[in-house]
Amino acid sequence: MNTNHSFFKIQSNNKSAVLITALLMFLGLTVVAQPVKGTGGMVQGVKQNGITVYKGIPFAAPPVGDLRWKAPQPVKPWKGVLKATKFSASPYQSKPIPFACWTEEFIAPPEPLSEDCLYLNIWTGAKSPKEKRPVLVWIYGGGFVSGSAACSVYDGMEMAKRGIVVVSINYRVGIFGFMAHPELSKESPNGVSGNYGIMDQIAALKWVRANIAKFGGDINNVAIAGQSAGSMSVSALVASPLTKTLFQKAIAQSGGLLGSRFIADLKTAEKEGTQIQEKAKLTSIADLRKLSSDEVLKLTGRFSPNLDGYVLPKNIKEAFEKHEHQDVPVLTGWVTGDGALFGNQLVKASDFKKNVETQFGDKAAEFLQLFPAETDSQATASQQKWTLMGFAGAPSINWAKYNRAPVYVYEYTHVPAPLENFPDYGAFHTSEVPFAFHNLHLWKRKWREVDYKVQEVVNQSWVNFLTSYNPNGLLVKGWYPYNSNTAIVYILNENPHPENGLYKKEVEMVSGINN
Repeated sequence: MNTNHSFFKIQSNNKSAVLITALLMFLGLTVVAQPVKGTGGMVQGVKQNGITVYKGIPFAAPPVGDLRWKAPQPVKPWKGVLKATKFSASPYQSKPIPFACWTEEFIAPPEPLSEDCLYLNIWTGAKSPKEKRPVLVWIYGGGFVSGSAACSVYDGMEMAKRGIVVVSINYRVGIFGFMAHPELSKESPNGVSGNYGIMDQIAALKWVRANIAKFGGDINNVAIAGQSAGSMSVSALVASPLTKTLFQKAIAQSGGLLGSRFIADLKTAEKEGTQIQEKAKLTSIADLRKLSSDEVLKLTGRFSPNLDGYVLPKNIKEAFEKHEHQDVPVLTGWVTGDGALFGNQLVKASDFKKNVETQFGDKAAEFLQLFPAETDSQATASQQKWTLMGFAGAPSINWAKYNRAPVYVYEYTHVPAPLENFPDYGAFHTSEVPFAFHNLHLWKRKWREVDYKVQEVVNQSWVNFLTSYNPNGLLVKGWYPYNSNTAIVYILNENPHPENGLYKKEVEMVSGINN
């Protein structure tokens, strides 16, 4: 019998049972936890290594059939006790396959995939609902077209051991989560469509608000956190007028909406949805809802949040300028490899200069001082820095400019241990996530002492911020909130330190065109 995967059901109504349970937990074996009553009914997780884990708790009704392309509906109550012992299906998407630097640890399990995906998972070390531990709600990345809360590097066990109640959530992706259409807007009571994935996240946060205290979490110390599309989701949730009181801090890793060119208005998104329907040679949304999941997945288009005036303001920058966003403390930044996210090919200096002249006009010379392109290799490096600034640098630093609450900005530069017979992708996009979660043991590489040191630096920064709203601590010192004078960006690597004015001029230049 493999005891690591065996459940020992213990009745805890007598002292001997309590002693047996304690012994099994001391040995690292899995025991069934006492049921907890949440929205929808009773749920039962398992205990291991002092942490109680719940997987696959529904927070909304399955968005299938007539509920496809509708706002998430209330969870359907169930009878008896729900055994919350395994992850739910991941959102329906193209079959997840590792590629480039993103090995299997970063990819959603290839199966099961389903439109019935609105479930969350919890890791908690609390022994009593009265403990009120800090709560982390994790939102995965994947370009809004892929991803899953079940990815290995998102495991919340180690964070829970450090006193955090971790919640990871699923949300609809791709065409299922972000297709807008005039007919869908018409049938909506709010006259909007397309932001279903963001509404799923809001529904999950409402579930957390209503229930997390029963799992030892503090409803007044909830942080939303995410990376890449998850980071963009965090900035969307901060901007949304629908999220008041649902969280008190935010962590945004590699991506944002301020100054972003990755978001359309509702009318544009509706037009794209109409084109999808026409290509499918169907006459109505009812016809689209009759298609199988596979048939819908084959309908191609651009899928991401839109500025609908309901879920999201029609002008994100204006909402931040007027302080209409959720002005909470923020930890945000980027990985140096984010700049190569959209291509790493050689850029010709002549082509780069022409592009700069087209976009910046009389400011082209000033731009080229900050982003030089005298040679092709120099132009390639400048193109990557430009991409980095537009994708993550400018959104992070501009956020700090508009926020009244503290915003701590970082640049993560650490290159993980190399993988044998595998290209060196440097400090690549997403590589900081397992360091933040203290999950190097779940990522198959031959780790060095320096990697473990960086893991402690990053994880402690995150835990400190989640606990006290400030990332500084034993291994991290001198990290002050960003302001226009010092413009401190904190460098996260084996020798963490602040740098004044890093990318300040570059961000100002790039923001001038993106805004």
